[in-house]
Amino acid sequence: MTATARIGIIGAGWWAAFNHIPVVQAHPQAELAAVSRLGAAELRTLLDRFAIGYGSEDAAQMLRDVKLDGVIVASPHTQHAAHALLALQAGCHVMVEKPAATTASDARRLQQEAARRNLGLMVPHAWNHKAYVATARAWVADGRIGEIRHVICQMASPLVDLFAGEPMLETAEHLFRPPPSTWATPGAAGGYGWGQLTHGLGLLAFITSELAAAEVTALAGMSPAQVDYYDAASVRFGNGATGVISGSATVPKGSPFQLDIRLFGSQGMLLLDTERERLELRRHDGGGDSLAIAPGDGTPDGVAPVHRFIELCLGQRTPAEMRPWGSVTDIEILDAMYRSMASGQSETV
Repeated sequence: MTATARIGIIGAGWWAAFNHIPVVQAHPQAELAAVSRLGAAELRTLLDRFAIGYGSEDAAQMLRDVKLDGVIVASPHTQHAAHALLALQAGCHVMVEKPAATTASDARRLQQEAARRNLGLMVPHAWNHKAYVATARAWVADGRIGEIRHVICQMASPLVDLFAGEPMLETAEHLFRPPPSTWATPGAAGGYGWGQLTHGLGLLAFITSELAAAEVTALAGMSPAQVDYYDAASVRFGNGATGVISGSATVPKGSPFQLDIRLFGSQGMLLLDTERERLELRRHDGGGDSLAIAPGDGTPDGVAPVHRFIELCLGQRTPAEMRPWGSVTDIEILDAMYRSMASGQSETV
C-alpha cells in the first residue's frame, strides 16, 4: 500500500482545471505528478497556476517520463478510449471521464484490458457516488421490486448554450472554457447524449446492476449546431423489459439538473428523483420504504469520484470494487441510439 498516490491527468482542459486538479491537490495522500494537454501556452498557464512539476503535450511521453499510480482522462470525448487504453497499458489505474468511449466495442475493450491487467477502471458519473444511490442499488439487488419489467430514465440540463456551440455561461470566470469542438461538433460525439445523458444511463446501469439492453429505437431534436438537443429512445432489454429514455439540454439557466429514474418490477416500483430529492420504494403488497435525501444532495458531486479513485490508487480499494463504476451499459445504449437516429430504424446493441 502506497503512502501517496501519484496521479497524472491526460486532457487537462476545462473540467480538469476546474475540478480534478484542485481536488487531487487538496487531498492529503495524493500528488498531482504530471499533466498533459495540447497547446503550449495553455499548458504553461496550467503549470504556473497550479505549480505542477511536469507537463507535456504528448500523453504517451508523459507516461514514459513519469511513474504514476493512476491517470485521470479528461480529453475530448472521441479521445477518451485511446487515452484510457494508453494509461492502462502503462500499468496505471484509470478514471476516464464520461463517456468512457464513443463506441460499444471500445468500451468493452477498455473493460477487458483493465480486467486482464488487474487494474481499476472507473467513470466518474456524478450521482453514482451518492449514499442514497447505494441504497437504491441495494433495494433492487435484494429483489424488493422483483424482476424489472419497465424502465423510465429522464435527464435534462440547463446547457442550452453548450450544445448550441456557444460559450457556457457558468464558465465565464473559469481558467478554460468547454470547447465547442468537444460538445457541439456533428459526427464527433457532440450532442446531449454523449455529453450528458451518459450520466443518467450510467446511473441506471449502476442501480440495476447493468440491466443489459438488446435493441434501441431513437429520435433526436437538433440544436443550432446540428447536434442533438433532445433525445427520445425506446429500449428492449435482454430480459424482455421495456424502457423509455429521454434527454433535454434546454432547461432554463438557474434551474437544477433533472435526473428521474423509475423502475417498475414484478413486485413493486422504485422512484429516484434528484431534482425533487426523493427516493421511494412502493410494493404491490402494500409495503415500501423511503429514504430522506438531504437538501442539496441531489446536486451532482465532482469531488467524491476523485476521492474514490485516489483510494484505489492508494490500495485502499481493489480493482474488483471499481467494476460497477466502469460500466459499459451506457455506451452500448448510446452507440445503438445514435445509429438508430442515423438509420431511422431499430438498432441492436
